[in-house]
Amino acid sequence: MTELATTKMSSKVQVVIPEDIRRRLDLKTGSQFVVVAGKDAVILKTITPPAMDEFDALIREARQQARKAGMKRSDIKKSIATVRGRR
Repeated sequence: MTELATTKMSSKVQVVIPEDIRRRLDLKTGSQFVVVAGKDAVILKTITPPAMDEFDALIREARQQARKAGMKRSDIKKSIATVRGRR
């Protein structure tokens, strides 16, 4: 169900999400969003961490892909050290 509401930006450049929408989407203090800006639109998409079983499936898939690509743990450690500037 799409809900329409209006709001405005405060002097502190903050936007309030109307209460009925916050309740319906169960938004709490600290909820995180991805902000997408279009030509004349701003879209907020809630970020929700995956459930543990979903996370486990993601890890399994990443490990399978790494094995397929021939990656080793030492490759990962070297890459991390390079990115952190510790060659």
